[in-house]
Amino acid sequence: MYLRMTIHLKNMFGNPYYAEKISNALENIELPTTPKNLYEPILYILSLSGKRVRPQLVFMGAQLFGYDDVDTVLPASVAIEYFHNFSLMHDDIMDKAPLRRGKQTVHQRWNDNVAILSGDALLVKSYDELAKCPITVVPELIKTFNRVALEVCEGQQHDMDFEQRNDVSEEEYINMIRLKTSVLLGGALELGAIIAGANAADRLKIYDFGVNLGVAFQLQDDILDTFGDPETFGKQVGGDIIVNKKTILHILLKRALLSEDEAEFNAILELEESAGEEKVRRMIELYNKYKILEQANTLKVKYSTKSLTSLQDINVNDTQKEDLLLLSNSLLNRNK
Repeated sequence: MYLRMTIHLKNMFGNPYYAEKISNALENIELPTTPKNLYEPILYILSLSGKRVRPQLVFMGAQLFGYDDVDTVLPASVAIEYFHNFSLMHDDIMDKAPLRRGKQTVHQRWNDNVAILSGDALLVKSYDELAKCPITVVPELIKTFNRVALEVCEGQQHDMDFEQRNDVSEEEYINMIRLKTSVLLGGALELGAIIAGANAADRLKIYDFGVNLGVAFQLQDDILDTFGDPETFGKQVGGDIIVNKKTILHILLKRALLSEDEAEFNAILELEESAGEEKVRRMIELYNKYKILEQANTLKVKYSTKSLTSLQDINVNDTQKEDLLLLSNSLLNRNK
């Protein structure tokens, strides 16, 4: 007997053909029925379908170099999605997050121990998928996958360390989001490039494209949390301000603060979460005074430009870059 689940395409975007291949693969995953508390949480987290950007990038990395055997690429794509969800299960425990994609997190629906062990099992399943790839590229795939996986762990540790510090610099923050979020985008693209037989120089370029796109994506997320449209953002605007999260906006403001505003800044941080509206209003006033939105947007453009430059430097037909350009535009011009 096996456990099965249903996945819907409605939340996915990017290339609809790749999205459907990923959806079908996840929908047909077969897991043992016992132990129930090990495997049901895996199906649960995978059913909370997000945008599925990362697994699509594996396909796009292969397609960029003219490789169109999607069934051969599919296991590496699934491996990336498994790893991403494994990391979410563990991150949610560390962050004590009650919700993931609008639903209860695994540790809330079950408990911390179940979430840890199910996450570990999902990581093991990632390697099962990589082993299904062409044997000639499996060693390089695993080497790249392991490098990226360790960097993601480093990024999460930096993020937790920053919670105890009040002197996080712009450079440290950018490096943290590069490791925690962006290297997985670059790594997904690189896995596809490896399967396609791309040379080392082109692998580095497509990796750099993904990493810099990921940094710009996270900066956009920071911006939207405070300056997004409440009607389209999909969650509470100003949530980062309410919990004193050290986003790029927070860091840029603290660096720019004049002595005359330091008392106000500290007073805002001392406000309780129950005074959320006042806290957001007063912090935005400081952001506006110091033109923090403009500074953050300039930084976002810097990294999005770096990503596009890396893509342009790859010597393939422009039509082969179309999916990546469309995806880049969707990620960086989104409103939620």
